[in-house]
Amino acid sequence: MLDKIDRKLLRMLQQDCTQSLQVLAESVNLTSTPCWKRLKRLEDEGYIRGRVALLDNEKLGLGLTAFVLIKTQQHSSEWYHTFVELTAQMPEVLAFYRMAGEYDYLMQVVVADMKSYDNFYKRLVNGVPGLIDVTSSFAMEIIKNTTVLPVPE
Repeated sequence: MLDKIDRKLLRMLQQDCTQSLQVLAESVNLTSTPCWKRLKRLEDEGYIRGRVALLDNEKLGLGLTAFVLIKTQQHSSEWYHTFVELTAQMPEVLAFYRMAGEYDYLMQVVVADMKSYDNFYKRLVNGVPGLIDVTSSFAMEIIKNTTVLPVPE
């Protein structure tokens, strides 16, 4: 169970995971050792899944974001595992969800341009049997894109 200090540490790490242990400890009125133990426990319990640098896709030449909706005629466990394994190997896929509703799956894909997207699309539809509808929508503007979760007070 998370207490007030745990939640504050999680909020701080989401804003800047490069903060020193000393800064984190001082902000929650702990010394370094108890703060480190809390952080270790939060990692061990899976609250902290990793620490990463957030890169700017535009500066990396990855200016096209697509949201890909997929309908399938296959729903077997074997087919599903094959589909998941294939998409896990596609670095363009940033997020991949199994959905309830009209479509079975939703992908968020980031590529350089439309030609790159077309190459991705061909690999997807040629690599996965049983796709009956693949519909793509393209982001014109990023209004909000965050990894920060709303950790309760």
